[in-house]
Amino acid sequence: MRRAIIFGHRDYRRVADAMRNDEPFAALSGFMPTGDPHIGHKMVFDEIIWHQQQGADAYALIADLEAHAARGLTWDEIDDHSEDYLLSLLALGFDADDGTLYRQSANRELQDLAFELGAEARFSEFEAIYGFDGETDVSHMQSVVTQMADILYPQLEDSKPTVIPVGPDQDPHMRLARDIAERTRYFKVTEAYASVAFDDDERPLVAATYEAREQYADGEGAPRCGEAADWLRDDPGITGGHDDEVVAGVVEKLDNAGMEPLRPRIRFFDRQATEAAFEALIDEIRGEKRVFEGHIDAFELDRETAEDLALAVEVDHGGYGFVPPSSIYHRFMTGLTGGKMSSSIPASHISLLDDPEDGYDKVKAATTGGRETAEKQRELGGEPDKCPVYELYAYLLAGDDDEFAQRVYDECAGGERLCGGCKEEAAELMEGFLADHQEKRDEAREVLADLDVQLDSERV
Repeated sequence: MRRAIIFGHRDYRRVADAMRNDEPFAALSGFMPTGDPHIGHKMVFDEIIWHQQQGADAYALIADLEAHAARGLTWDEIDDHSEDYLLSLLALGFDADDGTLYRQSANRELQDLAFELGAEARFSEFEAIYGFDGETDVSHMQSVVTQMADILYPQLEDSKPTVIPVGPDQDPHMRLARDIAERTRYFKVTEAYASVAFDDDERPLVAATYEAREQYADGEGAPRCGEAADWLRDDPGITGGHDDEVVAGVVEKLDNAGMEPLRPRIRFFDRQATEAAFEALIDEIRGEKRVFEGHIDAFELDRETAEDLALAVEVDHGGYGFVPPSSIYHRFMTGLTGGKMSSSIPASHISLLDDPEDGYDKVKAATTGGRETAEKQRELGGEPDKCPVYELYAYLLAGDDDEFAQRVYDECAGGERLCGGCKEEAAELMEGFLADHQEKRDEAREVLADLDVQLDSERV
């Protein structure tokens, strides 16, 4: 995060607030065992471990159902690699006594959850996000629902903010997970201003109209909806920036509401609540409220309090109460040969299982962001932002030493650091890292053997 390797997020505020307030939260990531774990995977391992150290319930899983259904790996191939991912995770500092490790295929709770979530997923979404068509097999589609279940699995017993570290290419997947989480909820909580329903695009304009009520309201108290419609129709200047269709829609709805007061309230929509849960929510809402067939309007609650209340009632009455999962987005490591780092291109990555001397040689052979000659390098400086070797320092070799990473960057950009010496230093650090990591992997074997994690598939 400090080095902008993690460059963005979706709704991480929930997680950060829980972290600050010592409240429950979770972190989860899955690993598809298609090859050896490499230094690109280490970045995600580190993200899970760091969140665990901050107090998260940490989860790591082997996505073997996805590997089999989507990538066509045999169960023997999956078994060959699964142990290696878990050993590296443990060697890097994952606390197995305080975290959860599992394989998708061995987790019946997960599979049952995936079955239930499948009722909230639509083929049209899979078609748009993943390009599925009539030739896509059902197991491949089911593997997507299983990934949704993985993301929500940390909340199966208790609702809590959950963060998933991903690359930016996975954002559509995270949006789908958030949508499915919302669809399972008993209640939808929104802000409202009248008995008519305004959509998300219309609500900001209605809010602004209410705030400007002193300019047009006839008498004290809340303005009438018809008054607000007439004022907007005269184009008071607050409609700028809003689509013409949105403005027209708001005016029409306010006209239809006529003499009804325009007044802020929180609306609880009944999505799929049981009758008992709906009645319980009515009882729990304090202050002025109005009850309708499909929703409840509360006039003395703020949005956050209302959402907490809806969640509590849902959980008390057997609902999942899923909090929409959060995500953080990291940059991809550049391959040592340029382009993307890939498990299928051995020269592009350094495996966490590589012999330390081989790791040294791969760094020495890597492309750089240097100039054509040492003279030009000294004159113009290097280009660390385009250099796979500098990324090794920033992502891995500098450890927690930000000053060291910055010094390498500045010396390269300023022309003081030449590629030969820089690669030699990086190669030696990589060799030392791999030797230390593999020693810790050997120590982790005993820890893994004592855990209740299925390493060999019972499938054929």
